[in-house]
Amino acid sequence: MKAAADQVNREPPVRHRRAVGATGGALAGTAGPAQEAAARRPTGRTQDIDRHVGARVRERRIMLGLTQQQLADLLGVTYQQAHKYERGINRVSAGRLYEVAQVLSVPVGYFFDGLRDENARSISPRERMCLELARNFAHIPNAKHQEALSQLARVLAAEE
Repeated sequence: MKAAADQVNREPPVRHRRAVGATGGALAGTAGPAQEAAARRPTGRTQDIDRHVGARVRERRIMLGLTQQQLADLLGVTYQQAHKYERGINRVSAGRLYEVAQVLSVPVGYFFDGLRDENARSISPRERMCLELARNFAHIPNAKHQEALSQLARVLAAEE
């Protein structure tokens, strides 16, 4: 009986106690839940991208004649989660975006079409040529031809 009385009178352990200074605020070096949430909050540009991706998901879903519930079922998420993805409230992870792209039969890049990037610079003709050269080199099926082309490039580069 004494053991039962001890348990009733015992206070529950304190699990989350914040250190408080003399002014009543948190001590230096400690952040409360509100401050931590604010630090994790995405920037305006990131939120714009999330909303754009969500709008593209919604647009494609409607094109295919699917309801949000049907999309959610195909993705294995709740209706609420699909709704939050479409509104840009919840960020779509890379893996989930890949699944969405497969379910909606579009490439992953589809969701980013139409985004304008103010910071993007145009590719110079020389850079474009280098990218094209690398892409074409990778498509050469014969390893000996690749090696010969590589040696030719080395010789031509050494002439300057």
